[in-house]
Amino acid sequence: MKVYFHLNLSGFSNCYVVVNEEAGEAIIIDPGKITDGIISQIEDNNLKLSAVLVTHNHGSHVDGIKTLRKIYNPKIYAADWEVAKNDTNVLMGDGKIRVAKMVVRYMTMPGHTADSIVYGIGNLLFTGDVLFAGSMGSTNSSYSELILRTNIENNIFSQQDGLVLMPGHGPPSTVEAARLFTID
Repeated sequence: MKVYFHLNLSGFSNCYVVVNEEAGEAIIIDPGKITDGIISQIEDNNLKLSAVLVTHNHGSHVDGIKTLRKIYNPKIYAADWEVAKNDTNVLMGDGKIRVAKMVVRYMTMPGHTADSIVYGIGNLLFTGDVLFAGSMGSTNSSYSELILRTNIENNIFSQQDGLVLMPGHGPPSTVEAARLFTID
C-alpha cells in the first residue's frame, strides 16, 4: 500500500490517494479538489479508482466528487446521504468494508459534524476534521465538544501508540503524540 498526499489550496485541506499496487486499484479520501496531478497519478499508473471515502460533508472535502464521477465510476462511502445522493453508500456505527482489495475500518465520530467518520487502513487513521496534530476539531456547542472529546478518547486514544493519524488539515501525527498534546 502507498499513500499519496495532495493539498487543496482553496480549503487548505488534505486529500489522500491510497493505492493497492498489487491489485492496481486506488481509493481517494476527501477529494476537495481534483487536480491534474491526481488524475495523472491514476491514469499514468493504470489504476482503477475503486472508491471515494468522505470523512464529512464539507466543501473542502467533497467538492471534487463531481469531477471524479464524470471520469470514473467509484463507489462513494460517507455517513451523509447528501454527499452523492442515491449513489452514496451510507456508513453508520463502526464496521469494515472491503474496497480496492483492502480492508477499511470505519468509526462514526460525531462532534465536529454529525456525519464525521474516521477510516482506518493498515496502520493509518484518516481522521478528517475530528483530530489534527495537536488539536481536536472545532465544534458548534459545548455538547458537541463533549461528544467529540469522548469519541476521541474512547475510539482513537485507545488505539496503539504508533498508529499514524492522517488529518483533514495539517501534518500527520501519531496516536501517542495526539494523546500527549491534544486534550487537557
